[in-house]
Amino acid sequence: MTASPTFRHAVPADAVRCFEIETAAYEGDEAATLEKIATRIAQYPEGFLILEAEGGIAGFINSGCAFEVVMSDEAFKELIGHDPVAPNVVIMSVVIDPAEQGKGYSKLLMQRFIRDMREAGKKSIHLMCKEQHVALYAKMGYRYTQPSASDHGGVAWHEMVMDL
Repeated sequence: MTASPTFRHAVPADAVRCFEIETAAYEGDEAATLEKIATRIAQYPEGFLILEAEGGIAGFINSGCAFEVVMSDEAFKELIGHDPVAPNVVIMSVVIDPAEQGKGYSKLLMQRFIRDMREAGKKSIHLMCKEQHVALYAKMGYRYTQPSASDHGGVAWHEMVMDL
């Protein structure tokens, strides 16, 4: 029997492994650079949740907080404009190592992230996803808002929000 996954906040030493997972799971320019991941860990570890399974990092969610959410703001991906006390959370990546997919980890990770953000007193969680993931996030409690103005990575994105 395998052990249940565990959760923790990221530390700087996690950046390289998270970058490996990010580049394995996202196509081309969609993946964050190692520098962006390291910045997100350094500036907002409370919003960088790691799921560990079988003794290693299997996936993560990273985010920042804003008073006014503009999902197409590319600078925010480097946490420019991030304020940890702001009430609105913006998810930048939800990633499970391709070798670990199909085990229900993304749902467990999102449930824990939502719980943590609720406990932190946040008011909403925003994310962008590809069309094929809209139904998945809707099942998790997100509401579709609009097609995104972002063309990050040359892909069409859709904006969703959850009120906490």
